[in-house]
Amino acid sequence: MRIFPPIILAAMALQACEVIIPTPLPPPTPQASLASCYAVGLEGLVGSPVRLLPTDGAWSSLRIIKPGQMVTMDYNPTRLNVPVNAAGTILSLSCG
Repeated sequence: MRIFPPIILAAMALQACEVIIPTPLPPPTPQASLASCYAVGLEGLVGSPVRLLPTDGAWSSLRIIKPGQMVTMDYNPTRLNVPVNAAGTILSLSCG
Protein backbone atom coordinates (compact mmCIF):
# COMPACT_ATOMS: atom_id res chain seq x y z
CA MET A 1 0.00 0.00 0.00
CA ARG A 2 1.33 3.36 -0.98
CA ILE A 3 1.09 6.30 1.46
CA PHE A 4 0.28 9.67 -0.10
CA PRO A 5 2.21 12.68 1.13
CA PRO A 6 0.06 15.28 2.96
CA ILE A 7 0.40 17.80 0.13
CA ILE A 8 -1.25 15.42 -2.32
CA LEU A 9 -4.08 14.71 0.13
CA ALA A 10 -4.61 18.46 0.60
CA ALA A 11 -4.71 19.02 -3.16
CA MET A 12 -7.25 16.23 -3.54
CA ALA A 13 -9.42 17.72 -0.77
CA LEU A 14 -9.32 21.19 -2.34
CA GLN A 15 -10.32 19.76 -5.67
CA ALA A 16 -13.65 18.75 -4.15
CA CYS A 17 -14.34 22.26 -2.79
CA GLU A 18 -16.89 24.47 -4.46
CA VAL A 19 -16.30 28.19 -4.83
CA ILE A 20 -19.39 30.19 -3.87
CA ILE A 21 -19.55 33.77 -5.07
CA PRO A 22 -21.92 35.84 -2.90
CA THR A 23 -24.67 37.70 -4.67
CA PRO A 24 -24.39 41.47 -4.41
CA LEU A 25 -26.77 43.33 -2.13
CA PRO A 26 -29.52 45.35 -3.79
CA PRO A 27 -28.82 49.06 -4.12
CA PRO A 28 -30.01 51.12 -1.17
CA THR A 29 -33.37 52.80 -1.42
CA PRO A 30 -32.90 56.42 -2.39
CA GLN A 31 -33.44 58.88 0.42
CA ALA A 32 -36.50 60.94 -0.36
CA SER A 33 -36.38 64.66 0.19
CA LEU A 34 -38.73 66.18 2.73
CA ALA A 35 -40.80 67.46 -0.18
CA SER A 36 -41.98 63.94 -1.03
CA CYS A 37 -43.77 63.62 2.32
CA TYR A 38 -44.83 67.26 2.48
CA ALA A 39 -42.60 68.03 5.48
CA VAL A 40 -40.68 70.97 4.00
CA GLY A 41 -40.42 73.70 6.62
CA LEU A 42 -40.43 71.32 9.58
CA GLU A 43 -36.63 71.01 9.73
CA GLY A 44 -36.59 73.64 12.50
CA LEU A 45 -38.39 71.20 14.81
CA VAL A 46 -35.33 68.95 15.10
CA GLY A 47 -34.23 69.22 18.73
CA SER A 48 -37.73 70.20 19.87
CA PRO A 49 -40.25 68.10 21.82
CA VAL A 50 -42.28 65.79 19.60
CA ARG A 51 -45.51 67.31 20.94
CA LEU A 52 -44.77 70.43 18.84
CA LEU A 53 -44.97 68.39 15.62
CA PRO A 54 -48.28 68.96 13.81
CA THR A 55 -50.23 65.73 13.47
CA ASP A 56 -52.45 66.90 10.63
CA GLY A 57 -49.87 67.40 7.86
CA ALA A 58 -50.26 66.43 4.21
CA TRP A 59 -48.09 63.31 4.63
CA SER A 60 -49.84 59.97 4.12
CA SER A 61 -48.81 58.73 7.56
CA LEU A 62 -46.70 59.84 10.49
CA ARG A 63 -44.37 57.36 12.18
CA ILE A 64 -42.80 58.39 15.48
CA ILE A 65 -39.92 56.02 16.18
CA LYS A 66 -38.96 55.60 19.84
CA PRO A 67 -35.53 54.29 20.97
CA GLY A 68 -35.21 50.55 20.36
CA GLN A 69 -38.54 50.36 18.55
CA MET A 70 -38.63 47.98 15.61
CA VAL A 71 -39.91 49.42 12.33
CA THR A 72 -40.82 47.85 9.02
CA MET A 73 -38.45 48.19 6.10
CA ASP A 74 -41.13 48.99 3.54
CA TYR A 75 -40.52 52.21 1.66
CA ASN A 76 -43.26 54.83 1.45
CA PRO A 77 -41.97 58.18 0.14
CA THR A 78 -45.04 60.03 1.46
CA ARG A 79 -44.65 58.79 5.06
CA LEU A 80 -42.93 61.08 7.57
CA ASN A 81 -40.54 59.27 9.93
CA VAL A 82 -39.67 61.04 13.18
CA PRO A 83 -37.06 59.33 15.39
CA VAL A 84 -37.15 60.62 18.98
CA ASN A 85 -34.95 60.02 22.00
CA ALA A 86 -36.12 58.75 25.41
CA ALA A 87 -37.09 62.28 26.44
CA GLY A 88 -39.31 62.70 23.37
CA THR A 89 -37.00 65.11 21.54
CA ILE A 90 -37.08 64.97 17.73
CA LEU A 91 -33.72 63.68 16.45
CA SER A 92 -34.36 63.97 12.71
CA LEU A 93 -37.05 64.01 10.04
CA SER A 94 -37.10 61.81 6.97
CA CYS A 95 -39.51 60.53 4.39
CA GLY A 96 -39.87 56.86 3.68
